[in-house]
Amino acid sequence: MGTLYLVPTPVGNLEDITLRALRVLREADMVLAEDTRTSGLLLKHFEIKNAMQSYHKFNEHQTVSHVVERLQAGETVAVVSDAGTPGISDPGFLIAREAIRAGVEVVCLPGATALVPALVSSGLPSDRFCFEGFLPQKKGRQTRIEALRGETRTMIFYESPHRVVKALTQFVEVFGPDRPVSVCREISKVHEECVRGTLAEVLQHFTDNEPRGEFVIVVGGADS
Repeated sequence: MGTLYLVPTPVGNLEDITLRALRVLREADMVLAEDTRTSGLLLKHFEIKNAMQSYHKFNEHQTVSHVVERLQAGETVAVVSDAGTPGISDPGFLIAREAIRAGVEVVCLPGATALVPALVSSGLPSDRFCFEGFLPQKKGRQTRIEALRGETRTMIFYESPHRVVKALTQFVEVFGPDRPVSVCREISKVHEECVRGTLAEVLQHFTDNEPRGEFVIVVGGADS
């Protein structure tokens, strides 16, 4: 049996990658990449020459059985997403589940992810929290937010720049304008920024200043 490695890659600064991650990427028989162009730049930067195969949400169901066969034959496979830890709002869950079912060892390396820095730097309680990832773009979006109305844990959301103002507006309507929030964008990149305050204050900020980059929204729980 081989081993399936889930390998976190930097969400911004390339120095965030670990030495162990670099070794696994060098030694793997194959690298499964969400986007081979993006991962190709990463591997090239660290002078890693390895075979890559595309593995994303549109082909993972067709790809997974072939990969599991290679793992069962004794090969080592490394999975990377465009940024962060595979399986966290990115492909990775399906291949991990099927490898485990097939008796293959699955190892996830510790490393970069956007949600932890956003949570810890928010100043909001981090002893208990819930990660909601991306909200539905349309159908079910309002229902999902309404279901969190009484959530007492700190809540973490991923959002695109095009829907940040919409999300904050909906949060004001459901959670109230005075709920504390921290909105971080471009984590570990040159233009990294965290805007903290009440939902009303932060909504006003991004209404006045066009949102740019990738966002993590951290909202205080009920009665926080």
